Amino acid sequence: MEEQIMYEDNHLLVINKKVGQLVQGDKTGDDSLLELIKNFIKKRDNKPGNVFLGLVHRIDRPTSGLVIYAKTSKALSRLTQMVKNREIKKTYWAVVAKEMIPQTQRLIHFLKKNEKNNKAIVFPKATDGAKEAILTYHVIKSLDNYLLLEIDLETGRHHQIRAQLSKIGVPIKGDLKYGSPRSNPDGGINLHARKLEFVHPVTKENIEITAPVPQNDAVWRACEE
Repeated sequence: MEEQIMYEDNHLLVINKKVGQLVQGDKTGDDSLLELIKNFIKKRDNKPGNVFLGLVHRIDRPTSGLVIYAKTSKALSRLTQMVKNREIKKTYWAVVAKEMIPQTQRLIHFLKKNEKNNKAIVFPKATDGAKEAILTYHVIKSLDNYLLLEIDLETGRHHQIRAQLSKIGVPIKGDLKYGSPRSNPDGGINLHARKLEFVHPVTKENIEITAPVPQNDAVWRACEE
């Protein structure tokens, strides 16, 4: 757990989530990061009683990268409000197949969640029950068979990056659900919450955190070189 902590103070903690880790408990009953971190803090700090820890935002289980947890209720309510107000800048990295796409593009779609198959349906224009989804990507590296995209997220919709990139013909590497031809050996997808920038909810200092990519993946390592 120690090596996954990218930032910590009395108010919040930022974790570099591994592929496959759950940010909080779900119906699978698998151990979640929320519980693992609580237990880690309890042991490390010799805390009697329960440890307070609140999840500020989520990233998907097959995705890796930065997740914020709040260590106090005050920080949790402020950070949750900041997420709503889009005051936390999130930058993602995604690996996609080498296709002819513009170097940079702002994508605007409308997404509707299909509860049955836990998938986002993408519409080109406003549709009943669908929410606007906006992102901008830049191609920042070209490998032999893949492109590395840096993505600035303007909205935070269910499976947004996965669904929008799939819609323009470049599903994320390993993402079978959204059209990738092959899965990754670790069952994950090449989507990484790379960077977070925000004003600390209590101290008001500017925080900027960058998470290294998963080192067990040769394509990711080539992206970071």
